[in-house]
Amino acid sequence: MVIRAQFEEELTTLKNDVKSLAYEAQNALETAIEVLYTHDVTRAKEIIEVDSKIDEREIKINEDAILMIAKQQPVAKDLRRLIIAIKISSDLERMADHATNIAKATIHLGENHNITINPAIRKMAHEAKDMVDVAVKAFEHEDISLAKKLAHMDDVVDEMYGNVVKEMLELTAINPEQIQHIMQMAYSARYIERFADHITNIGESIFYLVKGTSYDLNN
Repeated sequence: MVIRAQFEEELTTLKNDVKSLAYEAQNALETAIEVLYTHDVTRAKEIIEVDSKIDEREIKINEDAILMIAKQQPVAKDLRRLIIAIKISSDLERMADHATNIAKATIHLGENHNITINPAIRKMAHEAKDMVDVAVKAFEHEDISLAKKLAHMDDVVDEMYGNVVKEMLELTAINPEQIQHIMQMAYSARYIERFADHITNIGESIFYLVKGTSYDLNN
């Protein structure tokens, strides 16, 4: 019983670490979008620096989970919990990378560009941030009904992305001299779309955790 209690305590800590990492990725996206619209190159550079700390958090989660597997030799759902913690943390690290890429786009745009950032990019980011909240709740409560909601939310982001790309292409046609700046907006929208895709991966991981079988949320 003592061993089991210790395992449960370590598992709770690991779960909290994954949730914390999720909110760090969410915050990275929120900050990256803010600096994109405010042309704040200084803060954009700070986001890039913070990304290394998120990488370290992911590595620690992986190491902790592997150590628990080695020490406790869990089976069935307990083993899946540890495996999924590793998998989800990897998706979260990639999400933070995409936020960092948006910060890099801000740096490429510079502080004095006269391009109006498409408001749809902010709306895409807002939807992606909501997806993080749903994913965290689904992970915390091991709720596949919540996990399945991520598929519809991802479809909304995909549709927004398609519309943004169309608008960017039209904008380059009438402003060819600004194509490099306009493309940075298109790239930023793409990074948000990929950010949301990773959240969908998390939803699929939660389904595997609960059911023990793979599930494609895109079908």
